[in-house]
Amino acid sequence: MTGQQTGDSALVGIRNFRDVGGLPAAGGARVRHGVLYRSGHLAHATEADRAFLSGLGLRTVFDFRNATDQALEGLDVELPGVRNVNLPLNDPADGAEFWALVRDGSLERLRAELTEERTVRRMIESYREMVLHRNAEHGEVLRTLSGGGLPALVHCSAGKDRAGLTVAVTLLAVGVARETILADYLESNAPHRRYRVRRGPETEGGGAELHPEVARLLAPLFDARAEYILAAFDQIDATWGGTERYLSEGLGVTAAEREGLRAALLTG
Repeated sequence: MTGQQTGDSALVGIRNFRDVGGLPAAGGARVRHGVLYRSGHLAHATEADRAFLSGLGLRTVFDFRNATDQALEGLDVELPGVRNVNLPLNDPADGAEFWALVRDGSLERLRAELTEERTVRRMIESYREMVLHRNAEHGEVLRTLSGGGLPALVHCSAGKDRAGLTVAVTLLAVGVARETILADYLESNAPHRRYRVRRGPETEGGGAELHPEVARLLAPLFDARAEYILAAFDQIDATWGGTERYLSEGLGVTAAEREGLRAALLTG
């Protein structure tokens, strides 16, 4: 199996892994390399993958998958000396219904239920819902990172939506511009980063390859599209009037915690 290049290493069983380091922040600062990583799930990590991750010196791994995701894909591999934190960012019932449709639904049902308009609307709504209703979870992530939880890896299933939004929130908190966050978010569209969607019984190697029409129907769900993350930003502005009130009133992050986060994440 072809691995995903990650600097001087290659990950075989983990998709969409990358170091968030290097992104510019306000005041000429940049996000440090080697302190914050993002990826898809770790359930299929090979021994070589585990050795690579162990060499990163991680203190915390955040898994934003729900129980349905974990039952389908498997639990994360254990890494020595790492605290694993499971913070589901969506409802398991939603995942169960969705995956039943994706994995076992007939082509006719997929055509009827996964129209472009409907699936894009579903994705936009899911991002807005996370902004509105997952404030305790996002606040916990920021406090953990600020309070000695770095280096950290955050992930969901594909490393695109739940992990993508959490990375976006973290970057907002340290003064990274929204256009920079958007560009990083869109990196998940690279072919070697994309989640492998399979049909039929789940195995480590996956089920059947997707029929081209099924792949087309599912594309809006597995693309990283600008309108998704922009919908989250719009919701922040509509509800709290901007990033500052969102962080302080929505997430309950104090000025001292934000300063600790900036000190830990930024250089320069």
